[in-house]
Amino acid sequence: MIDDLYAIEKHAGRISPIHQLDARIKLLITLAAIVAIVAVPYSTRIYELGTVFFALFAGLWVVSRLSPVVYLQRLAIILPFGIFLVIFQVFIKNPYYDAFHTIATLPFGIEVYAESVEFASILLVKFIVSVSFIILLSSTTKMQDMIEAAGRLGLPREFTLTLGMMVRYIFVFAEMFGRIRTAMETRCFDPLDRTLPYRYRLHQIGYTVGTIFIRSYEQGERTYTSMLCRGYGANASLYIRRKPLGAGEIVFFVGVLAFIVLSTVLIYMQP
Repeated sequence: MIDDLYAIEKHAGRISPIHQLDARIKLLITLAAIVAIVAVPYSTRIYELGTVFFALFAGLWVVSRLSPVVYLQRLAIILPFGIFLVIFQVFIKNPYYDAFHTIATLPFGIEVYAESVEFASILLVKFIVSVSFIILLSSTTKMQDMIEAAGRLGLPREFTLTLGMMVRYIFVFAEMFGRIRTAMETRCFDPLDRTLPYRYRLHQIGYTVGTIFIRSYEQGERTYTSMLCRGYGANASLYIRRKPLGAGEIVFFVGVLAFIVLSTVLIYMQP
C-alpha cells in the first residue's frame, strides 16, 4: 500500500491535457458525475446513463495518456468492497419493489430474487462509475493541488490546514515505514515466512508496530514544536494563492458539465 501511495503521486505528476487542467475543474466534474449517477432513482435507466458516463470517463482517461492497466489495478483494489455490498443485496427484499420472484433457492432457506439481482446490478453500475471518476481525479491531480482547489472552492481553512499537514506527513510516515521494512529485509525476516514460528513472527510484528507508534509520537512532538516556532496558532491557515481560470478551461468545464446534466435529464425523462 505504501508503494501504491508513491505510484499514485507519480502518475499524478505526468504531463497531459487532463493533468494540466485546474484541479477545481476536475474536482467539480468528479462531483457532478457522482451526484448525477447517484441521484437518478434505481431503475434500468441506470444502465444507459452508466454507459454514457463511463464513455465520458474513458475519453478523459485516454486524453490523460495513462495506461488502462493503471485504472484496472486501482479498480481491482477497491472493487472487492463494492462487490461485497452488491452480493449482499441479492439475498434481501429491497423496498423499491412490490413483488419478488425467486430464481434460485440455496441451502438454509436462502432465496435469490430476480428483483434483488436487478437492484444489485444497478448498484454495481453506480459504484463503478463513481469510483472510476475518483480514480481519474486521483491519477491526474496531486494531493496538494486537490487541497488547494478545495480551499479555493470554499472549504473552511480548518479542513484545508489539517488535510495539508496530513498529506505532507503521510509521506514522512511512508518513508519511516520503508526504512523499517528495509531493516527487516536486511535481517532476512519475512512476516509471511511459514518456516518461522508463528509466535516469533507475531512478536516481531508487534515490536515493529510499537516502534512505528513511538516514532510517530516523537515526530508529532517535533512537528508541533516547529509549528509553534513558525507562529502556528488558532488563526493559522494554509496559504492558497489566487489562480484564475483560463478561457479554455472554462469552456471545457461548461461543456463537460452540460454533457453530464443533459444526458442525465434526457435519459431520466425517457418514457
